[in-house]
Amino acid sequence: MFRQLSALILLFLFSFPAAFASDGKKPKNPAKPQVLTEHDRALHALERLTFGPRPGDIEKVLSLGVDNWVEQQLNPVQLPNTNLDARLAPYRTLRMQPKELVQTFPNGQLIREAADKKRTLPSDPVQYGLWEVLVTKYNEQQQANAAAAKPTPTPDDAAQKAAEQTAKDTARNVANMLLSLPKAERMPTLMRMPMSDRRALVQYVPGDLVGRLISDFSPAERETYYSMNNPTGVVVSELQQAKVLRAVYSERQMEEVMTDFWFNHFNVFLNKDQDQYFVTTYERDVIRPNALGKFRDLLGAVAKNPAMLFYLDNWLSIGPNSQASGVKPGQPPKPGARGLNENYGRELMELHTLGVDGGYTQNDVTQVARVFTGWTIQPLDQGWGFMFDPKRHDPGPKVVLGKSIPENGINEGMQVLDMLCKNPATAKFISTKLARRFVADDPPPALVNQMAKKFLDSDGDIKEVLRTMFRAKEFWSVAVYRKKVKTPLEFVASAIRATGTQVQNPMPIVQALNKMGMPLYQMQPPTGYSTKAETWMNSDALLERLNFSVSLTGGSMGGINFDPLRVLALGLLARAPKEDVVPVNTNGGTNAAVTLVEDALVGGTLSPNSDAAIRKSLEDPLVAGHLLDDPAKPLATIIGLTLGSPEFQLR
Repeated sequence: MFRQLSALILLFLFSFPAAFASDGKKPKNPAKPQVLTEHDRALHALERLTFGPRPGDIEKVLSLGVDNWVEQQLNPVQLPNTNLDARLAPYRTLRMQPKELVQTFPNGQLIREAADKKRTLPSDPVQYGLWEVLVTKYNEQQQANAAAAKPTPTPDDAAQKAAEQTAKDTARNVANMLLSLPKAERMPTLMRMPMSDRRALVQYVPGDLVGRLISDFSPAERETYYSMNNPTGVVVSELQQAKVLRAVYSERQMEEVMTDFWFNHFNVFLNKDQDQYFVTTYERDVIRPNALGKFRDLLGAVAKNPAMLFYLDNWLSIGPNSQASGVKPGQPPKPGARGLNENYGRELMELHTLGVDGGYTQNDVTQVARVFTGWTIQPLDQGWGFMFDPKRHDPGPKVVLGKSIPENGINEGMQVLDMLCKNPATAKFISTKLARRFVADDPPPALVNQMAKKFLDSDGDIKEVLRTMFRAKEFWSVAVYRKKVKTPLEFVASAIRATGTQVQNPMPIVQALNKMGMPLYQMQPPTGYSTKAETWMNSDALLERLNFSVSLTGGSMGGINFDPLRVLALGLLARAPKEDVVPVNTNGGTNAAVTLVEDALVGGTLSPNSDAAIRKSLEDPLVAGHLLDDPAKPLATIIGLTLGSPEFQLR
């Protein structure tokens, strides 16, 4: 089907430039009202404060009152999250601390230590079996590396194939034997089996058998099974899947939007070694709880978190004049002493607070770096949390932004954080970024100034700054209505929410985001992912979005339960007055279905170009001939193209 739609996809992409024109005009559309209707205010609030409206959301907002609903979202603790909590319950890693994570899902360093007899294996039988597999794999790899350095005879292809077939037969036999046991006995039995049998099962078990095994495993057993191949991958995968589920199912949508905003503001890169274990608690214990609180609390929690300390290397920073650098108290500093790392000091001012034009100098960067020497991470066996090491701290007074910071250990850092939070440049920088996310790529200066004033007057109260923005006329202006381009995460989450699709397995969505250029938690530079249109609007990115839409509606994403008839029913409910619709496998019915789908997903506001492109695609003989094989396919295609339309890309 996808190959037959290739010409259509190219045609559809040509309709994007008009929709994203700088003046926002669409050809032949009637004149827009000067003030948003109450319906459009509800839709605007849902598009900006959530990951997209779900069926029935507009009616709920109107019933509650738009302003009351906004206030409810600003106070998320009162909103129950039973559905989301149930979906996240199987992801055990989300509730663990870093030390527990690395011990349960060991990294290469711990496995090397165990292989070298420097670390004992866990006493728990299942964990012992997991570590045993990983240590064996490590030893085999070491032996293979040593053998590769020596000349060896050419392997016998026939012998290799025979060995592989034997392993496949073993895997099938082991799987069938396990399936014959009561469910509670399967994993313990597997971990008592010979190493060769365990390895064969993990590597060679056929897909049909592994599916049956996995479906009967408990969440912890499923994690253990996958860990025999890639322990850290389990931690990363569950974190990414949870982000998708939160975006789609959380009732506390404003909290999730702000968590995503602050994570990108205080970005860390998941794939930097130990951060694979630190990011889970960074988002859970630092970002989300402070997302709607005081900026100073958030900034301080970020500064002390191992994820940030590790990402920007501050945990390694040593004062040139400190005891750790070899300088004894009372002695002059060593000439050319090294160890000071300026990464965090620079990003603290450039990206976290003042902004690139915030009035600081290179000397300020160095002084701030000296202030934060000694802010480091505990050794693993002591907990792997934050610690202040006075031996690494650079002694003596510092001068930051013209203000003297007397020597005072860890309190020097607290004083600098306080000073930065009260700086007008910080108020303006944070307000600009918030307005850019919620209002426009180039936010109105008057609105930014109003928000910055509230930031300073409220001692950096994020909720108060947001209230100021949401009550401003600029936020509700017709000029910004449906003008913000969705990021890939916003796009896929809004597509799932708008169609009422049920997600049993979030991994296909995680993989789709990789293709769209937004792998979750994997933005390497400290800038984080941008919310500006220019970052995401190019032909390759748009093609991937349309590919996702077609895959979603075509039923080719495993574990994603899409129902095209549900969307058609939503369109019927959205129309007033309701209209009779003939079966969708006739020409007239297909055209009627286009109208209903557009009503359901974009409120019937597609431009003439987009609407014509969708209708024209259904007239193509190659496409139409294929679609008529199954009456549900025309409807799925209509929905896929509507999701891929320029108008659905906007919020």
